Amino acid sequence: MTIRTHVTVASIAASAALAVVLTARAGGDKVAFPEDYAKGVLYTSVDRADNKQYREQYASRAAIDAAKKGQPLPSGTVITVVQYAAKLDPQGNPEKDANGRFIKTNIIGYTVMEKRSGWGAEYPDNVRNGEWEYQAFKADKTPNTAANLSACFNCHKPFDKQDFVFTYDKLKAAN
Repeated sequence: MTIRTHVTVASIAASAALAVVLTARAGGDKVAFPEDYAKGVLYTSVDRADNKQYREQYASRAAIDAAKKGQPLPSGTVITVVQYAAKLDPQGNPEKDANGRFIKTNIIGYTVMEKRSGWGAEYPDNVRNGEWEYQAFKADKTPNTAANLSACFNCHKPFDKQDFVFTYDKLKAAN
């Protein structure tokens, strides 16, 4: 073999190895815990009666500005949902504050969606959520390996007209 042939074969092998590495990185392992999420904007909170949780949702000012203009959220957007256990009464029902909202207690986990240019290309069209990836974290901020991240893709898929974000209208209305 000539040197040119060796270089060509080596280039093809390197490209194949890179494709395997990129495919292996598909999924939640791309998303790191967003340590500075609270520096963003708390744009909505939700009482979840189905699982007795109080949730706060944070995003960057850039994401809110894009939503206000009706645009897709920019690359680098991270939406963080902080999940709190609701305070329960003796019958196991969530207690409410003077405004009728659940009373939050301890953090029980986090869910994060993050958008980066080029992400998502490894998914088939029936699964892909644009350039978004998802990850769930435990209260100690470590990845929740028991989380079903496929459920995130399935639930967000119908929201393609609003950049796969359930709370896009809440982002638009945020201050």
